[in-house]
Amino acid sequence: MQAPFFQLSGLLFTSRPLNPYPTTSKLYSSATAGTPRRRCVACPSATTPISPSLPDSAAITAFEDYQRLFSSQPTESVDPLPLVAIEGSLPADFPLGTYYLNGPGMISDDHGSIVNPLDGHGYLRAFRFIGGGAVMYSARYVETDAAKEEREAKTGEWRFRQPGLFSLLKSHRAPGLKLLKNVANTTVLRWGGRLFCLWEGGHPYELEPTSLATIGPTDIIKTVDGRQSGGGEVLNLAAGITKSLLHGLLGIPPKRTLSHYKVDVQRNRLLMLSCNVEDMFLPQTNFTFYEFDNYFELMQKKEFLISDQLLIHDWAFTDSYYIIMGNRTKLNVSGIFPAMSGLAPMISTISLNPNQPTTPIYLLPRFYNDTIQRDWRIPVEAPSQLWTSHVGNAYEEEDGNGKTKIKIQASVCSYQWFNYEKIFGYDWQHSKLDPSFMNADKQALPHLVKILIELDARGSCLFCSVADSSIHWKKSADFPVINPTNSGKSNRFMYANSTSGSNKFLPYFPFDTVVKFDSYNDIVKTWCTENRRFIGEPMFISKGTKYEEDGYIIVIEYAISKQKCYLVVLDAKRIGDDDAIVVKLEVPEHLSFPFGFHGFWEQMEDLTAQLGFKLGA
Repeated sequence: MQAPFFQLSGLLFTSRPLNPYPTTSKLYSSATAGTPRRRCVACPSATTPISPSLPDSAAITAFEDYQRLFSSQPTESVDPLPLVAIEGSLPADFPLGTYYLNGPGMISDDHGSIVNPLDGHGYLRAFRFIGGGAVMYSARYVETDAAKEEREAKTGEWRFRQPGLFSLLKSHRAPGLKLLKNVANTTVLRWGGRLFCLWEGGHPYELEPTSLATIGPTDIIKTVDGRQSGGGEVLNLAAGITKSLLHGLLGIPPKRTLSHYKVDVQRNRLLMLSCNVEDMFLPQTNFTFYEFDNYFELMQKKEFLISDQLLIHDWAFTDSYYIIMGNRTKLNVSGIFPAMSGLAPMISTISLNPNQPTTPIYLLPRFYNDTIQRDWRIPVEAPSQLWTSHVGNAYEEEDGNGKTKIKIQASVCSYQWFNYEKIFGYDWQHSKLDPSFMNADKQALPHLVKILIELDARGSCLFCSVADSSIHWKKSADFPVINPTNSGKSNRFMYANSTSGSNKFLPYFPFDTVVKFDSYNDIVKTWCTENRRFIGEPMFISKGTKYEEDGYIIVIEYAISKQKCYLVVLDAKRIGDDDAIVVKLEVPEHLSFPFGFHGFWEQMEDLTAQLGFKLGA
């Protein structure tokens, strides 16, 4: 299956675009005629002859579609625009609120450089449900320091000057100290009346909630200097030197705020997690958890020093624990010189550590409990080697006999498949995206699992098991979500992105299916898009009733064949039925955007009053 894409690569990346785009991007404060079309990462020429030795047209189309999914969008929509419903309509009682979606908007610049989507500049999209069936759309780039440096203010032309953590530029940069750039492109958070875009390696950027204008970087956690002791004199010395190099010399914050946060709805708290930046290169990890109330007042802060080198992206919590599913890494000494010399991405200094056949799961006490005697520094070893990408939920149940069961729902893949340097199929040596990497061995790709841990009355582990989320669903899947009111509590339903497998050249990714799991009776139901259409992360919107299933799923549909994007609202109860779609809203064609990462739903009672919109005006 991979061979056709490898044969295509030489042809497609030296050809002119199918629909040539302007080489100079321009910014517009609102939708206007003559707005430039999006730039594709790479597309074949419409006039390129297909010889018998080349793959068939279906393979070429699949390759084109993959590139268009990551097309850059230089145009911003500062003034909100109404979206047109092309199917269905919003019910009168649909909640008022805003769906924010973050992700890379600029992946290929105006000078031929292509970066990994993980290094693409953050592009925040806002879909405002203002009542009366109306939905207003706006989108703006996060004005990070890197974006200001790489976008010409007058012309809107982009020129990448810094490669990013996962990328190299078309012409290798000269060695220097500007090794990383904060692109604020991963998640979005609305809390305490404030709006933030987060990225894994630096401070979040704050934006004005209504206009989406960038306010600037902010240290939400108000990090204090210093680190925990206990690593030994040699290790503490190494940590100090590494910290001085990364922070003092390179300007990297001493603590990196993880882009994934959690909301404890029961306590109305925001939970955030940070790690010491030098831990990426040392055989230990410092985790600091923060809990904020609705006004951003710090309610509690807990620190844990773990003697294991871990690099995590997502985590979980329950009533009693913070839960870390450890992704083991190690320093790749052979990659240091090429990375520092600009000959390889910075991420090549870190490699996976697959030496252990198990997965460490750390149950870190969230609150003081004198009945739990277990040493939290010793992990529960799950009997499988799993690389965790996203966690859907975790919760604990008492059995009445002093035992506690902890259940975790997560998306995992194998160490054999996961490769930092090739995420999304990015080939940094040739500056291109190769979809064959994301469509490799089915068994190794991201899939959903459920983990069961049983503890005795003193907190000691009795056993741990790992199983597929359902015996009826074996396909690759990611981005698990639940009704947020059940976060940290028992949940019956889970939703995720998956694949129908109908495209033989893109059988596993990009995703085209929303899959719904019912854990009570192991029933699986799905909703699937049409041919040559893909979807992003699903988001659950609760109707506010006592029934967990009572709500909507919103998801972005990328209609690659039409070069359009749609906001699709599904009835969560009717997934699996022919009438699951509540409404499908079309984003104006000139504003169609690339694949997004993570979103946030903010529900409001009177959004129209806050934003100054007048229905019917």
